[in-house]
Amino acid sequence: MITPPSPPIVILDRPQMAENIGAVARVMANFGLDQLRLVAPRDGWPQERAWATASGADWVLEGVRVFDTVADAIADLNTVFATTARPRETRQPVRTPREATRVLYDDRASGLQIGLLFGAERAGLETTDIALCQGIVTIPIDPRHQSLNLAQAVAINAYEWRTLVLDAPPPGFREGEPPAPGELQLGMYEHLEKELDAAGFFHPPEKFRSMSQNLRVMLGRAAFTAQEVATFRGVITALSKGRGRVLERLAKEKAAKG
Repeated sequence: MITPPSPPIVILDRPQMAENIGAVARVMANFGLDQLRLVAPRDGWPQERAWATASGADWVLEGVRVFDTVADAIADLNTVFATTARPRETRQPVRTPREATRVLYDDRASGLQIGLLFGAERAGLETTDIALCQGIVTIPIDPRHQSLNLAQAVAINAYEWRTLVLDAPPPGFREGEPPAPGELQLGMYEHLEKELDAAGFFHPPEKFRSMSQNLRVMLGRAAFTAQEVATFRGVITALSKGRGRVLERLAKEKAAKG
């Protein structure tokens, strides 16, 4: 019997209520998911009320890891999908939970680290955090009442994973190297943004956030491998050094004329 791939890690961004965290742990346990990460929970962690609503899914809550930012929480993951019902300005692949589960299943079977990111109960996910992910998962609910609570959203995605695992075709074959983990991708984004900022690309300054998001989404769609990240960062460094040499030459020419 072939052992199925381990399930995706669930990441909750800024969860507000302990009861909701407990309810998420309960549905995760129902469908065989067991790794839960929290990003800046409003009331801190641990919270006793979470255990009361988890209905015995203690192993999920006892294994919780807490992070300060979404970037930190997904730094070691290769493929992360952001779950949101709202249209976003980022041009990323949008999938149903069933479609997303197939991609995650194949990636995990290929040895990649995978995750599902969920936003806070009221505000949802920030576009800047969605831009760090490799795609968007949208649940096809009736537009007349687009209201799901956090545990329901997790349950639907977890159910699709469980269904696929119980009756799964062989994982798709992945050619070539896997995408780089989030930590390497974020380092590449920040390196590029730093040099672009020094070159005056982000003008006017108030457009920095939107321009940065667009760059991250474009580069994220490329799914760079670790080697490609290293190569691209080498390109950035070479360009920045070249600019420095040009400025140095111009300064010397100006000094000589003066």
